[in-house]
Amino acid sequence: MDWSMGLLGFVAGLSVSVATAPVGVSGAVFLLPVQVSVLGVPSPAVTPTNLLYNVVAGPGALLRHWRAGRLKGPLTRLLIAGTLPGVVLGALIRVFAVPGPRVFRLLVAAFLLPLGLWLGLRTVRPAPARTPNPLAPRTTSLLALAVGVVGGVYGIGGGSLLGPILVGRGTPLATVAPAALAATFATSLAGAATYTLLSLTAAGAVAPDWFLGLSCGTGGLLGGYLGARLQPRLPETALRLLLAALATTTGTLYAVQALG
Repeated sequence: MDWSMGLLGFVAGLSVSVATAPVGVSGAVFLLPVQVSVLGVPSPAVTPTNLLYNVVAGPGALLRHWRAGRLKGPLTRLLIAGTLPGVVLGALIRVFAVPGPRVFRLLVAAFLLPLGLWLGLRTVRPAPARTPNPLAPRTTSLLALAVGVVGGVYGIGGGSLLGPILVGRGTPLATVAPAALAATFATSLAGAATYTLLSLTAAGAVAPDWFLGLSCGTGGLLGGYLGARLQPRLPETALRLLLAALATTTGTLYAVQALG
């Protein structure tokens, strides 16, 4: 074990979570580029390592929601039922269809660029109030399935994608937040287990890097707590613009590298 890399992973998870927790963006979205470009986690093992980060970093907030009785609604069951098979399918696609770093960098760019532009636009021009029009249960399940596939390929769990869509359609944030977090935790756990099983038969680095995943996740667990405590004192607008700039810049850089 390289303890210096473990310490770097802990600091990365801590820093990312402190910055992302106050603005409601998944730390895993921004941690994956750090794992690829700084920590040197090989492909496709970087995806389950990122999912392992979610497994370790998420239980604190999930426990608070469970104690408050916010995880018993139908939305939680719908999201988990859709994302679980999706993340398994995403893992199969990642291992057997896009195992190489070049295609994966294109996928990361295709995810980060729209996220950065959307986050920046919503910060400078907040969305106007609209009449609530929640999605039908069947549509919600299909959306959760698609998000689960993306989470299985990218390694983000899916809550950061589901949350804005459901809230934008009028579902109350108090209902969406615990359900999306539960779906993220469940799919990350299932995804990491799927990659571990696939590593028994597939060639290459497929299993998660347990040491780095646990190190980053421990930092994320502490960082998420600190970010939530510091939220009233942090400049949310500046943080959102910083994250938007990071996502856009990283996405652009990966696109240039992959296409070049």
